[in-house]
Amino acid sequence: MGSIKLDGNTLSSTEIHLVSMGEKVEVASDAWVKVEASRKVVENILSSGETVYGINTGFGALVSESISSEDLAALQVNLIRSHACAIGERMTIPETRAMMCVRANSLVKGNSGIQRTVIEQIITYLNEDIIPVVPRIGSLGASGDLAPLSHMALALIGEGKVWKDGQPISTDIMLKEKGHIGVELAAKDGLSLINGTSQMCAFLSMAENLLSSLIPLADLVACSSLEARECSIKPMDPRVHEVRPHHGQALVAERITKIMIDSDILESHANCDRVQDAYSFRCIPQVHGAVLQRFRSLQETLDIEINSATDNPLIFPNPSNPGKNEVISQGNFHGEILALSADGMSHALFELAHISERRIDQIVDPSRNDLPPFLANNSGLESGMMIVHYVAAAALSEMHGRAMPRSAFSTPTSGGQEDHVSMGATACWNLVRACEHLSQVLACELLIACEALEYRKAEPARHVKSLYNLVRKISPPLVKDRSTSEEIEAIAKEISNGGWLARIEAECGRLPR
Repeated sequence: MGSIKLDGNTLSSTEIHLVSMGEKVEVASDAWVKVEASRKVVENILSSGETVYGINTGFGALVSESISSEDLAALQVNLIRSHACAIGERMTIPETRAMMCVRANSLVKGNSGIQRTVIEQIITYLNEDIIPVVPRIGSLGASGDLAPLSHMALALIGEGKVWKDGQPISTDIMLKEKGHIGVELAAKDGLSLINGTSQMCAFLSMAENLLSSLIPLADLVACSSLEARECSIKPMDPRVHEVRPHHGQALVAERITKIMIDSDILESHANCDRVQDAYSFRCIPQVHGAVLQRFRSLQETLDIEINSATDNPLIFPNPSNPGKNEVISQGNFHGEILALSADGMSHALFELAHISERRIDQIVDPSRNDLPPFLANNSGLESGMMIVHYVAAAALSEMHGRAMPRSAFSTPTSGGQEDHVSMGATACWNLVRACEHLSQVLACELLIACEALEYRKAEPARHVKSLYNLVRKISPPLVKDRSTSEEIEAIAKEISNGGWLARIEAECGRLPR
């Protein structure tokens, strides 16, 4: 394993994924200069006796309360302890590592005024696998992800719990084993740790990583159904998409054309008498392409956010004119753009799963094709793939609930001071779950398409055949009825992790991106 350099400007979602899986991190040497410059601004304000929000005042609705210099360290610790009240299931270790990575990268941007030692503590924890136990629920997506990040911060100061061998243990026990101590906080440190969009970004980055494989594979799965159903690819003609030039639509049509170029099945029914295929086949570019464009927008938003300063107040060192003007209270912690991106993507994934389920229906319905009813070997005595369709529809129902926007709800908090919030953490987590359900629906379509291909004499396209061979290593052709539950789950897992897509492209050629 290598080492990911954090500089506050160039971190990628791919690098976050690597860190989530255990890759080590370090801070770029030139970033420390910015960190120390912003910290000096905080120290100068403290020595001058000025009162500045977030440095020597209370927080939220307690903004007007001034704090004496001798109580500033206690203020930061109290902030973390009181805010560490999240509930619900625990974030996974990869999710927590991703959150820590995003938080550290934001802090090294040099606008937070945090002590270098606090950032170094995050880096040490990541590199020595000291991972805090963080309950998921508690963030409103504004004022940052306060409650979840407070659990992370609690571990940094030697309190709370961390993971060991899959079980929570007291942080102080782990630190003794590793030969470390909790970091000591000073003015602004605690607030800088917990006031940011890092949990939102962690979940969004997890979703982005899943979708980077799922979205192109959805096109390949659709091609498997095109082959199984013996559909035409005339609607992929580039002339069609030149006169409606949405780039996602054109790219999907190009991708399908490349996949299907060497299909014997396609060639064998080139002159069939079918005039038009159902929308779920004919309109694949228009639907899949729209989802792809939504995904590209999400990627752009995420790339900006993970390299942004998102706490409050922010520090802008100006040695030629020092003082309160170097500190600005603002709202970069508000996750509205992440919430809307996640909600929009969750809705888009529902549409992608919905058209997948419609293709399943076209294949298993004997009234609309020449295949055996529900692909059973002995229809009537056997049910074949009938209930696999039901399972896809049930997963689609789960996704329908997730398509409802989480950002459409806000509640005033902190005595009305924080009167509009984004619910971005909920929206981003909801998207991760939607990705999982999408993989299950696509797995059902793929299993059914592969079974239908057993009834085609001609060979499918190379990319489709490669995917078929991978499926058959998990799920053999139906000889008689059997439980396919574990097979569906295994296929869903494989199409999510990116391994199948990489193998198919290595064998058959890279798909257009």
